[in-house]
Amino acid sequence: MANIGENRDPTTAAGAENVLRTGLADLVSFGRSFIANPDLVHRIRHDLPLAPIREEMLYGRTAEGYSDYPSWTTTAVAR
Repeated sequence: MANIGENRDPTTAAGAENVLRTGLADLVSFGRSFIANPDLVHRIRHDLPLAPIREEMLYGRTAEGYSDYPSWTTTAVAR
């Protein structure tokens, strides 16, 4: 398993594909990207934009920044 994000940059789909293709790992973690994108697999599969990760809100004591990220829609992107 590889965790390939560097300097707090999230793992990208292209980076994950490269690691898998070259055989450096059998799977890649996405961690914070899943928090900010509850539909991460759908977004990657359809080449949709990812929601930015709100670092200051991660792992807080409320839903804000942890479970309040919306799934992708055309209106969510317009925000």
